[in-house]
Amino acid sequence: MCAVTAEDDTRTLIRLLWRAHLPDGSRRGPRQRLTVDEVVNAAVELADREGLAGLSVRAVSSALGVRPMSFYTYVPSKEVLTTLMVDAVAAEDPPSVSGEPLRARLIGMTESIRDELVRHPWLLEISTWRQVTGPHRLRRYERQLGLLVDSGLSDIDCDRVISMLTAFAVGNARETIDARRATVETRLTDAQWWDIVGPELADVMPEEGFPLAGRVGALVGELHQAPGDPHGTFDFGLERLLDGVETHLGGTRRGIPET
Repeated sequence: MCAVTAEDDTRTLIRLLWRAHLPDGSRRGPRQRLTVDEVVNAAVELADREGLAGLSVRAVSSALGVRPMSFYTYVPSKEVLTTLMVDAVAAEDPPSVSGEPLRARLIGMTESIRDELVRHPWLLEISTWRQVTGPHRLRRYERQLGLLVDSGLSDIDCDRVISMLTAFAVGNARETIDARRATVETRLTDAQWWDIVGPELADVMPEEGFPLAGRVGALVGELHQAPGDPHGTFDFGLERLLDGVETHLGGTRRGIPET
C-alpha cells in the first residue's frame, strides 16, 4: 500500500471543505453512521473545553462513540480536521448591518473577529499561512470585501485593510484570553493581584532608574487595578487605525500619490 502523502491530504482536505458543493455522485462508498459535520462539531466542542492540546483522534472518537480507526473514514488526519474546524467556526460570523457608515461596519467586522477568537482560543494556535480556504471563510472574506468595495480603495488596499484589522483583532484577543487565563490559573482577580504587586514593586523598584515606566505603570495599575485594559486598548487602537484608513481614503480621493 502506498503511503499517504501531504499532497493526498491536501486534495482530500479541499474536497472535504467543499463537500456540500460536490455533486451527489462524487460521494462514494457505503452510507456512514456519522457525517463529517458531526465529527467537526464534536472536535470544536472538545477544543473549546480542552484546547488543541486536548484534541486528539482518540478523544474525538470517544466523544462520538466510535473506534479511533473509524475516525479516519471521515477525516484523514488531525491536521485536516483542524482546518475543517477553522472553516466551521467562520460560519458563526454575523452579517454586517446594511446602511451603516463605513467606519461602523469596519468596527463591527473587527469586533466579530476578536469575539470569535475569544470564544475559540485554540484558533490562536493554528497557523493561518497557506491555510486552504473553505466556503465559510471565503464567504466571510467576500462580506468583508463588500464593506470596502465602494470606498475608493484599490482591490489590493481593500485586502490590506482587512489584514491590518484582523492582525489588530488577533493581538487584542490574545491579550484578552491571557487576562482570563491568569485569573483562572492563579485564582486571583486582577484587582487582588495588583493589591499584592503594586506595593511590592513600589518598595523594590528604584524610582531614579525607571522614572517614566514607574510613573506610567503606576497610573495604569491604579486606574485599571490590573496590568492593563484589553477592552479599552481595543477601542482606542481601533479608532486610531480607522482614523488612518479615513486619512488614506481622503488622500486617495484627492489624488495624493501613495508613499
